[in-house]
Amino acid sequence: MTLPGFPDAAPVAGLAGGVLIGLAAAIMLLGAGRIAGVSGLAARAFGLNDGGPPRVAAWAFILGLPVGAFIVALASGGIDASFTGFGPILIAGLLVGLGTRIGSGCTSGHGVCGVSRLSQRSIVATATFMAAGIATVALMNAMGLKVLP
Repeated sequence: MTLPGFPDAAPVAGLAGGVLIGLAAAIMLLGAGRIAGVSGLAARAFGLNDGGPPRVAAWAFILGLPVGAFIVALASGGIDASFTGFGPILIAGLLVGLGTRIGSGCTSGHGVCGVSRLSQRSIVATATFMAAGIATVALMNAMGLKVLP
């Protein structure tokens, strides 16, 4: 299925991914009584936070993210991806990590779990994430920088 103006879009895969993310968040909330915020779980896994689920559970969740992506890539015949290089990815990762500490959470905690619970703080945080992303892409396009390869 293709969408007009978005020839590379994969709406069925996106829907399936969204359902799985929602299911994982619901299982974490209903089963463990915890929010499935990746930044909080990563902080717990690396010992930066004493609260939250047991460290083993946090590590299982964090390691399950790339393992799950790898399994999907194998099942679908691989993913054609190109990366800009290790340096920009490292800088971007550090900036995202700093932003999650300042914003008291990440897009998974605020955007998936917080918005679904109608948390005002999460709604504001998610609107801020989205506005910043839209502004960044608009600025890059205005500067003539290629957003996608």
